[in-house]
Amino acid sequence: MQTELLTRKDAKVHDHAPAIDKLYDRIRHVVPEIEWHLFKDDIREILRLKKERNAIILAHNYMTPEIFHCVSDFVGDSLALARQAEATEADIIVMCGVHFMAETAKLLNPQKTVLIPDLNAGCSLAESITGEDVRKLKAANPGVPVVTYINTTAGVKAETDICCTSGNAVEVVESLGVDKVIMIPDEYLARNIAKKTNVEMITWPGRCEVHEQFTRQDLQDIRTNNEDVVILAHPECPPDVLDEADFAGSTSAMLNYVEDKRPNTVALITECSMSDNIAARHPEIAFVRPCNLCPHMKRISLKNIRTALEDNLFEVVIDPTLAEKARRPVDRMLALKK
Repeated sequence: MQTELLTRKDAKVHDHAPAIDKLYDRIRHVVPEIEWHLFKDDIREILRLKKERNAIILAHNYMTPEIFHCVSDFVGDSLALARQAEATEADIIVMCGVHFMAETAKLLNPQKTVLIPDLNAGCSLAESITGEDVRKLKAANPGVPVVTYINTTAGVKAETDICCTSGNAVEVVESLGVDKVIMIPDEYLARNIAKKTNVEMITWPGRCEVHEQFTRQDLQDIRTNNEDVVILAHPECPPDVLDEADFAGSTSAMLNYVEDKRPNTVALITECSMSDNIAARHPEIAFVRPCNLCPHMKRISLKNIRTALEDNLFEVVIDPTLAEKARRPVDRMLALKK
């Protein structure tokens, strides 16, 4: 089974500059050779700087293939990256993802330097709610525990009982042993998890700007045009989209499904680069590509990763008092299953 993390054997390739062109073999199926020649210098320098500065690069599954396959030390969904951030012995963490992921890494590593290559790599979910909003929800629903999606700011996490990701939301909700929770901020994730847990959800009208665009008709059109297609959907999609899909799960769950089942044709109902990164490993599988780009994820590039390592940009700083409160719900989530 494919895991979320690159092996150390893979990572050792990064130590050898003459092996740069061998890295192209990883992405040859999805990246034209002419583009590779534009990437090589930055890749070589990033690998050198990582070694020199004792830095690691954590990359979300939505990163483009040249980042995901060629410079990252560990890749995965939000849960996998949070676990790796907690475990790393590196001095510097470069988060190739969006801002809340870099904040989470900093919460778990207050003494380490955490960098995000572009400060404007945000998230519609994280921007949809504030700590004050959470306080009002708690006042209106006294005693109801708050489950907060990891896709939130430290200020929101600080008002939370426990965090979750799309990969462990069912486990987190059921661990509380209650019949009602406040689950924020993703309205669709909460509604989809409610179907699996029979726990009443008090929701917030936050939505992922990528996943909310998918419709049931989109999936029906895919089936019409691709007779043997298997459709995998992310739980941030609307509930009727998940009803139409063959499987619903986090990005890592989707990856593992493809690895285990090896369908002839597959459609991933999520951000575009996910298909590219799996297709790079499996050229024998046909990918139908309904493409909704995340504009925030796409702010991260080889160029600004290199600049981040060269100039220590942009360092994530969280007020220590806030960080102490915000870390607790993340620690509770991580303690559920090691």
